[in-house]
Amino acid sequence: MLKCLAFSFLVAMTVVASAPPGGRQQIARDAIQIGLSDDPAATQAETPAPAETPARPDDKPAAAAAPNEAAACTGVTFTRGLKYGEKSLNVLDVATGQSSGMKRPVVVFVAGEHFAGDSDEAAANPLVEQAMCFAARNGLVAFSVSYRLAPAAPWPAGSRDVAAAISWVHENADLFGGNKQEIIPIGYAAGAFHLASFLAHPEFQERDSHVAGVVLVSGVYRPTADAGDGEKSYFGTDASKYDSQSALPGLTAIDVPLVVAWSQADAPRFVAQGEKLKDMLCRAGHCPRFALLAKPGSPASVFDLDGSSGDLHERLRQLIGQIDARGLP
Repeated sequence: MLKCLAFSFLVAMTVVASAPPGGRQQIARDAIQIGLSDDPAATQAETPAPAETPARPDDKPAAAAAPNEAAACTGVTFTRGLKYGEKSLNVLDVATGQSSGMKRPVVVFVAGEHFAGDSDEAAANPLVEQAMCFAARNGLVAFSVSYRLAPAAPWPAGSRDVAAAISWVHENADLFGGNKQEIIPIGYAAGAFHLASFLAHPEFQERDSHVAGVVLVSGVYRPTADAGDGEKSYFGTDASKYDSQSALPGLTAIDVPLVVAWSQADAPRFVAQGEKLKDMLCRAGHCPRFALLAKPGSPASVFDLDGSSGDLHERLRQLIGQIDARGLP
């Protein structure tokens, strides 16, 4: 069992380029030893932090600028375009590093920034790729999930897609060296709602939907009348339905360990929703671990790769340590 993220891992020296859908890159023979360090200077030396971006005035969470070369993956194998459902956007990618022979914790990024769109093909997000690479290089198995978008796929399509993806990962994690008992989904922005809704609505869940812990970053957890057009195309314009579509009540009834985070640079409605979720969970006796990002957040902030906050990185370490301490197989 892995006791925490502070361990060394052998990785290859050759930079791995993105693979085409269904393809897999080869790992180079030469390897060096690295690890996820508690020393902030070591992390910053490995991945320079980008310049801070101003807060966004619209209804979207803040987004960090992508580092110039930080998405380069040393010693990581990508397998892309794995189908977990019938639709073209029902695909996921997986990143793995060299295996130590033991089953490793699994992180699953659900990091969509939008509820709506007209694309029917999944597009790579550089900040998600950066976080996946870092996770794989440090002894985790990392997945990223694409899901259907409104208006073609309104509520609850995104949550059902997340449920199907989690089920697929549960059934196939061992093929990539992952431990299905240590699956930790990480939701960001719109993806945080879909992940929260999956947890809060058991009727959306499929077989093998167990997760060991969850990280929610800069999400909206209840639709509101002041939402943007994209949100309304997903939830609809009938505000009388928003309570039934909310993830807030159901989240207070689960016993899955949670990490909740948002950026102080997020739009006010995102901050308010995060604060409300935290308050409701604490009043229900299920206070989550919490992190406030000092700079605009991103999927990469989970590992503090964008210089947003070491707190969120530490909360993830604590979560994995808690999961391991349970003595799961």
